[in-house]
Amino acid sequence: MTEGSRGRELDDASRRADVEVRTLTDLSDLDDARVVFDLVWPSGAGATQIQPNLMKALVHAGGYASAAYRDGRPIGAALGFVGRHRSAATGEWHAHLHSHMAAVLPEYRDQHIGSALKMHQRAWALGCGIDTVVWTFDPLVRRNAFVNLVKLGADVEGFEVDFYGSMDDAINVDDPTDRLFAWWRLDSPRAEAASLGQLGRLDCAGLVASGRDVIEIELPADIVALRRDDPAAAAQWRIAVREALLAAFAQGFVIIGVGIDGGYVLERRA
Repeated sequence: MTEGSRGRELDDASRRADVEVRTLTDLSDLDDARVVFDLVWPSGAGATQIQPNLMKALVHAGGYASAAYRDGRPIGAALGFVGRHRSAATGEWHAHLHSHMAAVLPEYRDQHIGSALKMHQRAWALGCGIDTVVWTFDPLVRRNAFVNLVKLGADVEGFEVDFYGSMDDAINVDDPTDRLFAWWRLDSPRAEAASLGQLGRLDCAGLVASGRDVIEIELPADIVALRRDDPAAAAQWRIAVREALLAAFAQGFVIIGVGIDGGYVLERRA
């Protein structure tokens, strides 16, 4: 994909979401991102998720911050910093953008704003010579799994039990922070196919019938609502999905997509 086509992709995503996504560098603008993060992940005792001075330092050191605006109001934001990983093929260190936080205000969700933020992040990373974006996500959140795997074309590589430890925000409080790792290789065939809308949900039964060694791991319909309405049931889902993922990974399965019913589809690899 050329730089011009990436720009058109970003423009299309912004128009579809009816937002303007801007890179943030000044303290006053970075505070817009802080406001979004604190509204999405409210903490007790008036604490903030991340101080603007820390965001300023991250951006000054080469990191990434952005916000999505509608009618002048910030309604989504993202924050990332440059990390590095060893290439499995060569053992050499390779730079990536670690997308640490990305959020959209609850009343503006399901309006393609998250996708617009990610397209902006993709364009920024490629403009900086970075071809991979990595982030963590809660394996129980079905909506995030669909966006990451189908809409963006990221791969899942890695799973950590209680990765962040105890967190005190209203969403994660009293819930182990199990996380999958999304690896978005920006110019990969999978990411390109996703940008063209060519990825979709997978028919697990059809794949089995065709001879492929696949399984599906079921997810709750809405874990966020379940945590609020039935914490005991949510805790049971946490353990069930954790055990299913750990067992599948130990047997050589990898996540290849999202099924028709919203669960993970995994295939055994040699």
